[in-house]
Amino acid sequence: MFQKNNYLETNTIKHYLLTICILLLMVAPSYSLEFQDKEQDYTEYSGVVVDEESNKKLVFASLAVGNSNISTITNAEGEFLLKVPSEMKEGTVIVSFLGYQQKIIPLNTLKKRNNRITLLPSTIRLSEINVTLPKDAKSMVKKALAKRRENNLNQQALMTAFYRETIKKRRKNVSLAEAIVTLYKEPYTSGKRDKIKLYKARKNTDYTKLDTLALKLQGGPFNPLYVDLMKYPDYIFSNDAIDMYRFSFGPSTTINDQPVYVVNFKQRDEIGEPLYYGKLFIDSKSLALTSAIYNLNVENKDLASALFVKKKPSDVRVYPMNAAYRVDYRQKDGKWYYGYGNVQLSFKVNRRRKLFNSVYSLSSEMAVTDWKLNLNEGLKNKERLRPSVIISDETSGFSDPEFWGAYNVIEPEKSIESAIKKIQRQLKRLGSSSGQ
Repeated sequence: MFQKNNYLETNTIKHYLLTICILLLMVAPSYSLEFQDKEQDYTEYSGVVVDEESNKKLVFASLAVGNSNISTITNAEGEFLLKVPSEMKEGTVIVSFLGYQQKIIPLNTLKKRNNRITLLPSTIRLSEINVTLPKDAKSMVKKALAKRRENNLNQQALMTAFYRETIKKRRKNVSLAEAIVTLYKEPYTSGKRDKIKLYKARKNTDYTKLDTLALKLQGGPFNPLYVDLMKYPDYIFSNDAIDMYRFSFGPSTTINDQPVYVVNFKQRDEIGEPLYYGKLFIDSKSLALTSAIYNLNVENKDLASALFVKKKPSDVRVYPMNAAYRVDYRQKDGKWYYGYGNVQLSFKVNRRRKLFNSVYSLSSEMAVTDWKLNLNEGLKNKERLRPSVIISDETSGFSDPEFWGAYNVIEPEKSIESAIKKIQRQLKRLGSSSGQ
């Protein structure tokens, strides 16, 4: 029997580390930076990944350059942008997506623009996978968590990653931040926390559209990093907390043409505190976690709100409407490592004596685009990004179309692309007026 009071006391801290906090009418410490650009000759390839049968765009499909650690993912509209060093132009691109057959494409057959890559849904030999299906889904999850040493990258690594955060009021973008960061990834069996160094960033916020509520995302790249369940299992499935969930098997699927178990989980009916529900995707042979998609239960508005809102004015009430999380892992030489993390939150903000409420959507995502083993490269304390960071406005970065250079980024979907163009027009007007 778990100790309920102790669990709730520590679980509040774990929620805070895992989620994005809102600061209302607060001036918080921000982070500025200096950088040197990465000069490298490269070739860009862009296009879309779709289902070959239905033409449905595939969101978060992975594109990896063969015989390297360079990779990217498709955006929310199935579009991608992949930058490949010029000396690798004779290589291949491996395209994969959960539940689909993997496709290997020679780079020299790709166009620079408007590529259309199709994937076929996988057909699973159900008779084979069902024979080995364990009877107890909970035991399988425990085994998957216990096999981190065997299945996950157990060496220090330096990972280059692209980070993006957005705030929308209704459907309008009111804040956009993007950054290139270096992840100092600790071994999966180590108790040490991963560290982050901010390399290059740009940010713009339209405070005139925030109804005088200065919403800021606290935590920056740490938010999607902490959804790495295999590195931070105690945020959800600690030894005590795992007994608060019910586990069951769903229909099996595939990843990289290999059968994958699907485990559904949700909090037990007698548990009243906000916990999680979702799906875990576990490799049928190694029992490695390949992906996880889950949500926080926000039915109890007051309890859920207390987990997110750091500070606010007394006449404001903030309720989470949705809290969704995703983590995807990639495999190299038999070891799985963190590849992509995503946090999606939406809130309703009510203000006393105001007729209409406001709805805000907050998004935070990060994709690893390259990595190497860390051969004793340290990080100075002054260079470390803090988990409480709020990225500061660096508007000038939007004026340069080549701002990211050779670094791979997640292709912006149309609403974000439109926001960037609007910022660029504003900067151009400001530059013209100041030059007169």
